[in-house]
This record gives sequence, C-alpha cells and structure tokens, in this order.
Amino acid sequence: MDDISTGVLLSILFVLILLSAYFSGSETAMMSLNRYRLRHLANSGHKGAKRAIKMLERPDRLIGLILIGNNLVNILASAIATIIGIRLFGDVGVAISTGVLTLVVLVFAEVTPKTVAALHPERIAFPSSVILRVLLVVLSPFVKVVNFITSGFLHLLGIHSVKNDDALSQEELRTVVNEAGALIPQRHQEMLLSIMDLEKVTVDDIMIPRNELYAININDDFKSINKQVIQSPHTRVLLYRDTIDDAVGFVHLRDALRLQSKGQFSKSSLLRAVKELYFIPEATPLNVQLSNFQHNKERIGLVVDEYGDIQGLVTLEDILEEIVGDFTTSMVAPPSEDITLQQDGSYLIEASINIRDLNKEMSWHFPIDGPKTINGLVLEYLEDIPEPNTSMRLYGYPLEVIDVADNMIKTVRVMPQHYLPPKVTND
Repeated sequence: MDDISTGVLLSILFVLILLSAYFSGSETAMMSLNRYRLRHLANSGHKGAKRAIKMLERPDRLIGLILIGNNLVNILASAIATIIGIRLFGDVGVAISTGVLTLVVLVFAEVTPKTVAALHPERIAFPSSVILRVLLVVLSPFVKVVNFITSGFLHLLGIHSVKNDDALSQEELRTVVNEAGALIPQRHQEMLLSIMDLEKVTVDDIMIPRNELYAININDDFKSINKQVIQSPHTRVLLYRDTIDDAVGFVHLRDALRLQSKGQFSKSSLLRAVKELYFIPEATPLNVQLSNFQHNKERIGLVVDEYGDIQGLVTLEDILEEIVGDFTTSMVAPPSEDITLQQDGSYLIEASINIRDLNKEMSWHFPIDGPKTINGLVLEYLEDIPEPNTSMRLYGYPLEVIDVADNMIKTVRVMPQHYLPPKVTND
C-alpha cells in the first residue's frame, strides 16, 4: 500500500463507496418490488421482470449475495480510509477517517440510494438484476457457504422455508380493493367486496321467510286457484297441499297461461306442469349455494332446517343482488318501502324488515349474527312480547314499539339522531 499514491487510494475509495451505494440500493429496490405488478410484467414478456422474479424465488441467496458484496466493499473502504487518514493526519487520522467515512457511507451509500430505490424500485432493480445475476454465478461458492450457515441458524429459530409466499389473505385483498382508488370505479369496488363477503352470508340471511311466500294451495277451490295464478306477482309460484311443508313444486306462469289459452287449465294439468322441488339446507353460505345453483342448473330453491321443515325461499337473483344490488324484478319490496321518515327525524320501520337490508339502507349497525329481523331482535332483547309504546335503547339506538299484532311486533320507531355507541365491557 505504501507504493500506491494517496490520489489513487482516494479514487479507489470513491469507487468502493459507489459500489456500496449500488449494493444498498439494489437490495432495497429488489425487496420493494410489487410482487403482483412484477408477475404481470413477467407474464407480459418484460425481461427485467423475469430476471427479478427468478432471483426473488430464493431471497436467501439474493440477500446473501448483496450482503457479501456490500460488506466486502465497506471493509475495503474502511481499510483504505484508515491508510489515507494516517498519511494525512498521523495517528489521529484513524479517528478522523472513521468519523468521515461513517458519515459518507451513511449519506451517500445507505440513506440516499435506499431512498431512491424505495421510490423507484423498478428503475433500479431491473438493470441491477443483470449485474446481480452475473455476480451470483461468480460468487456462488461464497453465497452457498453463507446460506448454509444461515439456514442452520434459521432452523434453530423454527424457520424451515425461505421461499416467498405472496398469497394474499382475504382481508389483505379487501385492503387492496379499498385502496385501488381511481383505478377501480367505486361501483366495481363494491361488487368485488360483495363477492368476498358471500362466504360470510348464508341463505338464511337473504331468503324470503315462509310466512311471506306467495304460494297456492292446490286443494283450494279451482276458481280461487285460477285467480291466484292470474294475479301472481312472480313468474314462478309454489304449489302446496294444505300446508307449506307439504310442497308440491313450482309452476311457471308461462306454462299455466299456455294451459289457460288452450282451455286445458285444471288442477290435474297444473300438477303435471310443476317442476321438481330443489331443497337447500339452512346455513348454506352464499358462495357455496351459488356454485350449487350452477352445478344443478337450478334458479330457485326452498330452504329447509334439520327437521326438513321449509323455512323460506331463495332464488339465484337473490344471490346476485348481494353482489350487484337490487334488480327491478326483485321478489320482495326494497327496504326503503318498509322505512318511513318522520318530521322529527325518526323512522317508522316495518319490524319484519331484514336487519342486513336495514343496515345497508340506513348505514346502521344492528347485529346480524343473531335474529334476522327487527321483530326477532326486540323479542330476543326483551325475552317477551312487548306492549305498544314500549321503549328501549337497542344496541345504541332508541327504539319504540308502535304496533303489536298476532304475537308479532309489526311497527317500530327508531330515533337514530339520539344514537349512542354501546359501551364495551372488559370482562
């Protein structure tokens, strides 16, 4: 070293600091790459993306390579800086060179390149991957030794795999959709989130309850049956014998009207026109039922409990409405028709309204993991059938029972302007 001039040593030190900056920036750039954009670019034929994704398949090798290079140049830089310091300042030069080199490396070989790489990872990572791939081949023996020792320590810590797992959880995917901003229209975001929520919603949550089914008793007077067919608000009508649990099948109004036009309309011909019933177990998640509808080529089914009793009816349209919103041909009235705004800011609400629909319509927060209707929620809370004018605060919302009939709460008044968040108790 004594034969090398100070100017040459300074030039070598400058090159080493540049190499340190390169390794520091490359590490940050490679680790900051968006894995999904990277995969998209690779599938599109981008060579830099293909190189980067290949190297990121084994992050232990990539990090080992970069750290070997970075530490090597930093140690050499430290040695050369010490020699320069001693030449220029004597023994005190050791301390001076250490302080100056620390500052230079920190600013120009660490913070600055890593910041630039974090802001523009693709601009740094893709060109760097060419050099890194060559270095990986040249320094392969050293990298393998370092990785072997590192893997031993990782095994002691219980880490047995060093491969990347880029799979998103459902909540992470939800966050990605929410943060997409202008990249995905708001309406499309809502639909994507609704699709992810299908597994959290069951057929019980969206079914038309049995007491609201429009059905025809085949044992009724024929004139009554004929009238009900003509006045049916739906294209498919359920036929039963005396009780809903003794369901016969669904008849399409198109078939019934064709029989009427031919003068062949009778109970026997109507029974011959019914379609076989399709039953759905209660608590079936909507994502499963959507697949079942497709597999069985069905559009409508009866929800039954564990005893085989019919609980309600679900259609393919009901499930699709959970994704895209209400259709104009919905079999049930929209929630807004069951909600009436009063002059004092309160709302008169039909107690049979579905709580999920009410929460969606009003952006309220009634629980949905228990009773399905406001009537059921109040009865569960009071554990009794209340008298009219009974008031309570239900999950933070002031609520008054307005009308009770047939052992059911018919109408309630909710005053959301006086809502108070429920107190959370720590047991």
